[in-house]
Amino acid sequence: MAIILVNAIGLLIILAVIWWFWLGPKRSAGQLVSSAGKLQILVKDGVYEPDRIRLPAGCAVTLYFRREDPSPCSEWVLFPDLEVSAELALNKATPVEIPEAEPGEYPFNCQMQMYRGTLILE
Repeated sequence: MAIILVNAIGLLIILAVIWWFWLGPKRSAGQLVSSAGKLQILVKDGVYEPDRIRLPAGCAVTLYFRREDPSPCSEWVLFPDLEVSAELALNKATPVEIPEAEPGEYPFNCQMQMYRGTLILE
């Protein structure tokens, strides 16, 4: 009986992790920021907030990542398609320069790809 209980609890934990990182509620359209605006992204509790960011295409912009999660996974933010990365300071807003790019969706994530987000250029 104890083996069944332990396995059931383990399965529930696995399902909760899958739901949290991959199947959880998604943000609708994302937050729109003008090219001159400042946007602060909060890095906390395993997520970027907001995790979907809409910006106008064709202009460089600076995003500010505020890391409140001390876990090592949250130390870096990577924009692989834009070849941009930055080490995030704990409890400080770290500026990340995003260069001009073509319209499209550009994923961003931590180095372990547990924190995930999307930059949408329109």
